[in-house]
Amino acid sequence: MPLARESFPYLLTGVSVGAAALLFGFPWLGAMALLLSGFIAFFFRDPAREIPGGAGVFVSPGDGKVTEVRSLGLTGGTRVSIFLSLFDVHMNRSPVAGRIDRVRYQEGRFLPANLSRSASENERNEITISSDMGSVRLVQIAGVVARRIVFWKKEGDEVALGERIGLIQFGSRIEVDLPAGVSPEVTVGSRVKGGSSILGVARASAKEQSIAQESGR
Repeated sequence: MPLARESFPYLLTGVSVGAAALLFGFPWLGAMALLLSGFIAFFFRDPAREIPGGAGVFVSPGDGKVTEVRSLGLTGGTRVSIFLSLFDVHMNRSPVAGRIDRVRYQEGRFLPANLSRSASENERNEITISSDMGSVRLVQIAGVVARRIVFWKKEGDEVALGERIGLIQFGSRIEVDLPAGVSPEVTVGSRVKGGSSILGVARASAKEQSIAQESGR
């Protein structure tokens, strides 16, 4: 299985230490270093995903468990929060096709990412993506173990639905603000996979519904 390139320095160090320890007669140290290297390879795995088709589809930006689905009130949007454990794939993907309008990195704390207040207090990277269905806010949030947020894109870049855009190393949280007119397809407790699980679907406008009804006659 392919691995994220960010894993290479960790793997090189782990394998080198393990090999040297075995060579110089420290089998337990060597075994521990190689075992740690195996976990790092597991953590940084980057499996291929089948991106769903269809108009108006928003996909999950990461693997994990949905911990929050709530209305944003007057804006008419919906916030979906996903907790990524140490055992989930940590590759982050774009939830929608569009253009990256803004990227803002905010320093902060490293509270456990499953706490709701981690979204406002932890170190995070906030991305705004403009799409045909409205503006989408995506936030990568560091956790108690995660100490590095990686984002490969920059302002002005175009992104495709489900495209790889970055990762958060070693446990984290990710939030998506779906725009008004998008119906969430997940509930609290749902398990999702980045790029392949449908997070929400844009409701057809009254005009589109009328056209569909006319064409179906």
